Amino acid sequence: MKVFEIIILGIALSMDAFAVAICKGIALKKTTAKDSIAVGGYFGLFQAIMPMLGYLIGKSFQEIIALYDHWIAFALLTIIGINMVREAIGENNEDNDESKLNHKEMIILAIATSIDAFVIGITFAFLNVNVIKASVTIGITTFIMSTIGVKMGKICGKKYGKNAEIIGGIILIALAIKIVLEHLNIL
Repeated sequence: MKVFEIIILGIALSMDAFAVAICKGIALKKTTAKDSIAVGGYFGLFQAIMPMLGYLIGKSFQEIIALYDHWIAFALLTIIGINMVREAIGENNEDNDESKLNHKEMIILAIATSIDAFVIGITFAFLNVNVIKASVTIGITTFIMSTIGVKMGKICGKKYGKNAEIIGGIILIALAIKIVLEHLNIL
């Protein structure tokens, strides 16, 4: 994958965290710069770690499924993208009234929003992606997007969270299609 593609993937993967960060910004009665950076830190760190873990697991099975790697990447990215869109269209259960960040809750949210990054890490093993460079890029992208998301939550309101998740899902599906088209030498 090229750097530009990894950045686009990082943006797409950060949409879950971005949407949750917007909700956190809405839910917090008072949002400080420290809160925004903490939310970005949680999400960015987990989004950086999870692809590496997925990569390690994916490398273990690489020889077995190397013939089908492009289809596996296509399926995983498509499933994640469809799930992101489906969840965005579904009901929003994030209407909490909180006055400060709950660190235990933030860890759970960070894990939940980075599961798709874990799956992406598995696909990285099949595509021979530089996992360190990709993971750091995804982590930094998510940190920036989440930090901004908290502030946007205060400014813009809930309606943008669902739209951001839908766009992220569509980007993942488009990337999945691109992988297959490249393998078929159509692109």
